[in-house]
Amino acid sequence: MLLAATCLFGLERQLGEEIDALGLKRVETIDGRVLFEGEEKDIPRVNINLRLAERVFIVLGRFHAESFTELFDGTFSLPWHEWIGIDDEFPVTGHSIKSKLTSIPDCQSIVKKAIVNKLSKEYGIAWFEETGVKYKVEFFILKDEAMLLIDTSGVALHKRGYRPDAGAAPLRETLAASIALTSRPKDDVLIWDPFCGSGTIAIEAAMIARKIAPGLKRSFASEKFPRITEQMWIDAREEAASLEIKDSSFEAWASDIDEDMLDVAYENALRAGVEENINIFHADARKIEKPSDRRGTIVCNPPYGERMGDMKEVEQLYREIGRNFKNFEPWHIYVITSCEYFEKLYGRRADKSKKLYNGMLPCTLYQFFKPAEFRDNRPQFKQFDKNKKYPNTKKK
Repeated sequence: MLLAATCLFGLERQLGEEIDALGLKRVETIDGRVLFEGEEKDIPRVNINLRLAERVFIVLGRFHAESFTELFDGTFSLPWHEWIGIDDEFPVTGHSIKSKLTSIPDCQSIVKKAIVNKLSKEYGIAWFEETGVKYKVEFFILKDEAMLLIDTSGVALHKRGYRPDAGAAPLRETLAASIALTSRPKDDVLIWDPFCGSGTIAIEAAMIARKIAPGLKRSFASEKFPRITEQMWIDAREEAASLEIKDSSFEAWASDIDEDMLDVAYENALRAGVEENINIFHADARKIEKPSDRRGTIVCNPPYGERMGDMKEVEQLYREIGRNFKNFEPWHIYVITSCEYFEKLYGRRADKSKKLYNGMLPCTLYQFFKPAEFRDNRPQFKQFDKNKKYPNTKKK
């Protein structure tokens, strides 16, 4: 069986490594999705354990489609009856990118009609009540190559269930997990998020350190699929629960200048089951001080000036944290922002940077980890034209 896990752009490599760690074989990587081989029993495992996936799909088939006739015929040829029962519901959604078939509503109509005709042939009826189990069908057409899929996740996987209140500018849980994974949480290294907001980065880091499966406390659409048995879900949950480290000494600090968000962060940590690993307190990131007796890493998502804050204020904030965070050496520093000239404001060239997306917003994860004596002689920041307009840093 071919399965597909979708993700935010930029997370494909890490998602592939997660799939490898579950003992599954990767087949192909496309922007925003990783295809891999699995069995019915693996559907619960990947939904429960993948930290970076947005959804997991069953890939029912792939074919070339430049016309509606080819889309209909290719869809009709697939074994829909092996999954969708005579009473089941099968709504259709999809996307078309760089393809001749550009009308999404027309593609939806063609795919739906082809599935109905195929099921009519198999079941000998012309009308379907669609009152049973819901199988959400999705088509994905990229460069005239169509992929037909069935969603096994239901609610997107980034919604772990611990964060009903995310604050004014939330960082998606999957992206927070990616950043936390990049920072490599360890029991003997303190992780500090001085812009914690609702606590997502600290919570995801603690869940990683304690090996708490992100989907352990939520439900999934495919729990109602007859082919995915209840015992498969029981086994997958027991397997995931058995890996949890209950006596972990990992510690994260989560601080914020907005005191109202601290209660939100605590409630989220409590729901996630990691409140004992997170110290939540009020502090101004511009004035925090490095603990003298701790190894540590700062991991943060400061305001961008996109959805909150004035850009001039944000620029001044970046300057001030750059000066203050300098006092934390040799700690590693990880900062994600959409500001293209962040390094200039921060006052130091990143040792490594990674392009990511916070939803549809392009961002960069700036990584600072080299001690001063090992930095090269290149300019310590990327030059930028102060007269140039940067559309993704303009306040909307």
